[in-house]
Amino acid sequence: MRRSWLSWTATAILAFLSAFAASIAMWWIYFHRGAEAGSELISNSAESGRLARSAYTYLHMPIVAGIILSAVADDLVLAHPDGVSDLKTVISAVGGPLLFLFGTILFKHSFRGFLQLSHGIGMVALCVLAWFASDISPLMLSILTTAIMIVVAVWESISLRSDPAE
Repeated sequence: MRRSWLSWTATAILAFLSAFAASIAMWWIYFHRGAEAGSELISNSAESGRLARSAYTYLHMPIVAGIILSAVADDLVLAHPDGVSDLKTVISAVGGPLLFLFGTILFKHSFRGFLQLSHGIGMVALCVLAWFASDISPLMLSILTTAIMIVVAVWESISLRSDPAE
């Protein structure tokens, strides 16, 4: 099956920029103090094997699933940015970031010992957005989920910067 190229419309460019910004936000959420702190704790732990298996195997399943589901949403939004969001677009556009945040909050909790408030509020915001998602366009849904992910990333960065334990 041959796929046709998207035309360079303002809507297509905005959909691409939203997908790109969401990818950067996910990268920021995961790698900013998360991965480094996790590997440092594991290397200094007496139970490094158990901790690594739990953190980098089991707890990464929802993170990876969220990234994959978000990529599906990006593809759906790029293909059909206008109109109203159908069920598969809503599930992938909201479910991807939700799974990602769920996985990262558990991953970070495994070595920080506390649940990151920014991630929890982001998950609540995504659930609220899901309630109204079928009434908005796929492009607007993408923009709103991206905005939520950016808020989570910035909030976490600011809150951890002021934490003397970090």
